[in-house]
Amino acid sequence: MIDQDVIERTLGTALRTGADFAEIYAEDKRNTSVGLDDGRVEQVTSGRDRGAGIRVIKGETTGFAHTSDLSETGLAAAASAAAEAASRGGGGVRTVALTPAERRAVNEVQQYPETIGKTAKVELLQRIDAAARAAGTEIVQVSAGYADSRKRVLVANSDGLLAVDDIARILARVNVVASGDTGMQTGYQSMGRTIGWEVFDPASELFVDVEELARDAARQALVKLTARPAPSGSMPVVIKNGSGAVLFHEACGHGLEADHIQKGASVYAGKVGELVASPLVTLVDDGTMAGEWGTLAIDDEGHPTQRNVLIQDGVLTDYMWDHIRARKEGRGPSGNGRRQSYMHLPMVRMTNTIVLDGHDEPDDIVANTERGVYVAELGGGSVNTASGDFVFGMREAYLIEDGRITEPLREGNLIGNGPQVLRDIDMLGNDFMMGNPGTCGKDGQGVPVGDGQPTLRVKQMTIGGTAS
Repeated sequence: MIDQDVIERTLGTALRTGADFAEIYAEDKRNTSVGLDDGRVEQVTSGRDRGAGIRVIKGETTGFAHTSDLSETGLAAAASAAAEAASRGGGGVRTVALTPAERRAVNEVQQYPETIGKTAKVELLQRIDAAARAAGTEIVQVSAGYADSRKRVLVANSDGLLAVDDIARILARVNVVASGDTGMQTGYQSMGRTIGWEVFDPASELFVDVEELARDAARQALVKLTARPAPSGSMPVVIKNGSGAVLFHEACGHGLEADHIQKGASVYAGKVGELVASPLVTLVDDGTMAGEWGTLAIDDEGHPTQRNVLIQDGVLTDYMWDHIRARKEGRGPSGNGRRQSYMHLPMVRMTNTIVLDGHDEPDDIVANTERGVYVAELGGGSVNTASGDFVFGMREAYLIEDGRITEPLREGNLIGNGPQVLRDIDMLGNDFMMGNPGTCGKDGQGVPVGDGQPTLRVKQMTIGGTAS
């Protein structure tokens, strides 16, 4: 993408005002998206983003500039601007010798998505549309979307690091609307993998059946046609495997990011070594899980992603770190420095955040719950990182009565506090599964993330329903 001697000279320019650290992040990203609404192709788009961001740090000041011009002249201009922003004094030249890192492949892509014609991508959505409509005459609207990208990344810094990556991602989603006596009800499903077009090949280990995905979204909408309003009050909540891990991402994960910790804006600040969750809970952030949506060979600061144990048997063991904050603490980074694009500064972010398996059988968890709510899928939500308080919608939920899943519910929220939920998990299944792909928004940036968990029970949570 950029010759090594050009990178070295650019870093030298960035350091000329006496900076402590300089970094180049360059990317070349191609993407395609297709939209289908009620059987009609609404849009087919493709694009390319190419450029570099240069970060220069002197003391506590960071200078940053980005450019779409990857020539040596364009890079030098951006480096000078970043250096000027970081410091208006100093001078001199520092020479940086780069050592290319051996590329680590966490995903073996067999068929890059840009090699597949747009016709095949439209046909994929048409299959999704047909499968959803075949679920019943009550299905009145189907919209489906497909997106793919391939991003080549280069990261170099004044510590001598030089690393590259080549990332392919594929995403598909389907929204379904069903109409009945209770009005309109919706269903939604999606899939996302950091892999190539082979994800749609039944012979692939990472195969995703998009028609089954569509049928499940339609089933969700149809079930809600017969649903009763959710109850209100405090009761046990059982969360299905794979469907509720976004709760841990939002309500707990963000509070374990080192920038929040250093600002004192997290309930987990200063609690390493303390019991912060049920002893059943081990929480991990793992950027190395083959094919998953949040998986990367290197983070966006060029450091290898890792399997980071954050909570072990209920005890807080560590936080997630980017390079700069880890450097200040005299420790290595955890591979959690991430950015949306070359136009953004990196920050501490999650990759794939998961709760590990327990020992309970999922059926036993339901059978041991006399009355409560079974959440088959969570919807969107919001969280206060400083306090851990959250509200999440329940996209699909059911009443539990006498140890059995009975009536479907609608119009309900889960309301609680992340640290309290972690402490109140009293049963944990042995059926771990990853959930839907997500986009984590933080400080105006969005990055792909994954999450997953086994079936679990929280002994008490507040249900915000509409039933009187």
